[in-house]
Amino acid sequence: MKLDATAFRYLSKDEFRVLTACEMAMKNHEIAADSLIASIAGLSRGIVFKILQTLLRHKLVAHERKMYDGFRLTYHGYDFLALRALVARGTIRAVGRRLGVGKESDVHYAEGPNGEVLAIKLHRLGRVSFRSIKTNRDYLQHRTHASWMYMARLAAAKEFAYMKALKDEGFPVPVPHDQNRHCVVMSLVHAEPLYHFRYQSIDRPQVLLERLMRLLVRLARAGIIHGDFNEYNLMVSPELKVTLIDFPQVVSFTHVNAREYFDRDVGCVIEFFKKKMHYEVTSWPTYDEVLAETQAESCGEKISSALASVVVEGMGDEDNEMLVRAHECPRREPGEETTEAEEEGESEEDDDEDDDEDEEDAGNAAVAGNSFEGLVPEEGREALGLPADDDLATAEAAEKEEAATGEAKVLAASSAKDPADEASSDAEEDDEGESSEEEAAPGQVEVKPGGKKTRKRQSAKDARAKLHKERKAKPAKPNNAKNKDMRKAREEIKEMR
Repeated sequence: MKLDATAFRYLSKDEFRVLTACEMAMKNHEIAADSLIASIAGLSRGIVFKILQTLLRHKLVAHERKMYDGFRLTYHGYDFLALRALVARGTIRAVGRRLGVGKESDVHYAEGPNGEVLAIKLHRLGRVSFRSIKTNRDYLQHRTHASWMYMARLAAAKEFAYMKALKDEGFPVPVPHDQNRHCVVMSLVHAEPLYHFRYQSIDRPQVLLERLMRLLVRLARAGIIHGDFNEYNLMVSPELKVTLIDFPQVVSFTHVNAREYFDRDVGCVIEFFKKKMHYEVTSWPTYDEVLAETQAESCGEKISSALASVVVEGMGDEDNEMLVRAHECPRREPGEETTEAEEEGESEEDDDEDDDEDEEDAGNAAVAGNSFEGLVPEEGREALGLPADDDLATAEAAEKEEAATGEAKVLAASSAKDPADEASSDAEEDDEGESSEEEAAPGQVEVKPGGKKTRKRQSAKDARAKLHKERKAKPAKPNNAKNKDMRKAREEIKEMR
């Protein structure tokens, strides 16, 4: 699914508020009722219903009514929430055409705050060809349910953390800029994937092969294994400089299946050079050799490296193992049959890849200028509830001060709140494009309902009490005609006696 950001600039603050409420509701619900969304957003059900119709028109949410009647957030809506957070931080200001598409992610061009060209990666776990994985493969372990969006967010957080650690250690990886939800913003690599090269296009394939093997061994000595070291995740420049991408499957060198992952990475390189480069590899590094060298260097101690001890915020060991297993599922064993649903999904994705190749033929000249879709409305950042560009630095400094001085007050106030108040306050905080568990971004502004008056609903008990009070304050007037008839009837009875 291509990212279409045309409607982004025209969404109002209330529409983003309802979209954030859908995201919060999906933390504990697969399908959220409109009443739940309205209570989280803090708006009346009538307003929320109209906004949901608008979001449905733009395919930001989906309406489900097979088993339950409710709404769920789509990846397109999840994209908009992440983009709004990145715009609020000042990381990007526009997005361009799609750069590449894969089984688990899409990559688009993006424009930075100073006009530089960046790359934004959108993780999309759970495509059509992946839908039978939950039933065919036991990667959920003891879990009964795991949202694809939750796993996409974990994949993005893990990739950003390892990319940053690898760049700090001097490895050839893109420069990470920012991450929010399932989106990772990084520098654009001016190179081509390895699978674009053939034996006629490289004069010295042995030089490239040696660089790839040295990079594999260097990663292992640093304490990690890439896990997906193949021609699709290796970018090669005309000068044969290698850049490594895609890190959600990274595992530690002490992992239980580390030998299998390392040998598979080496085998992918050997197989590519044999089939595409017509170059036969006779010797290659093995897991035992690298392990022996590493133990000799560390004198038998455990591997101690900044990469081996990378901590991904919000991800435990079980989540990490689940993520690795989920990425392993697309790799079929030899002889394994393909289901009809997977074949349909693969055909759709192949069509997307063909479209993307047609776009790439246009060249990099189409990247600059008008090919970017601006994310900031013509009225300015204030139309999205965001601060102006000039006030961004001031807002950032003020928020840092407020976070440093008011942390204790926030903790005390949150402990005293009841669940209803917490839900409404969470909706206000998340309206700037951030989820409740993430850190506040520079430039966030508190969003208010907008001054619209909403009528409070009365219960039957309150209505009866109010009516009783009005009757006491203003008793009913006596019916004179009825009293006159009663007097006349009494007089007639007396006469008869």
